[in-house]
Amino acid sequence: MVNHIWFWMILSGVVAAVAQGRVELVTRAALTGAKEAVAVCIGLISILVFWMGMMRIAQDAGLLEKLARLLRPVVRFLFPSVPPNHPAMGYILSNISANLFGLGNAATPMGIKAMEELKKMNPDSKTASPAMCTLLALNTSGFTLIPTTIIGLRMKYGSADPTEIIGTTLLATLCSTLVAILLDRWFRARYFRGRME
Repeated sequence: MVNHIWFWMILSGVVAAVAQGRVELVTRAALTGAKEAVAVCIGLISILVFWMGMMRIAQDAGLLEKLARLLRPVVRFLFPSVPPNHPAMGYILSNISANLFGLGNAATPMGIKAMEELKKMNPDSKTASPAMCTLLALNTSGFTLIPTTIIGLRMKYGSADPTEIIGTTLLATLCSTLVAILLDRWFRARYFRGRME
């Protein structure tokens, strides 16, 4: 669906440029956009490499294990159907930890692995389990302590204080995560109540 939206946006832009006789604007925008995309990617790679290195140091120092132990009771509450020693629980904890530090690119493989493990536990392969819905809601809301990607973009574009957004990002992602959890619980209760009637 998204591919169709992008296709129609690009096509309408080209048609509008042709109709106005300004096709050179489309060419210039495409080349400039490609150049900027490569520059942004290179800038983000340096930020991601730095934070991945920091995560590795934290892992080697045992900090990630302590963070996982700290998060375990919350995750057990959010995912009551997942056994504590199931591989999905480890992937969920890794995914949430990476998201906390704004490492969405690093969190994605762990989220995919968690979904694969949750799918193995799901008796109905055509319907997402409550645990799968909860993981999706948490990933979509993305509670973040340190928004590394946004900080990297702000640094790339010359922000005077790239870290000034940490407080507002923390508040915004906390609110979005709380709403996601509340909606997840509400839909879960409504779904199970509907199935029992």
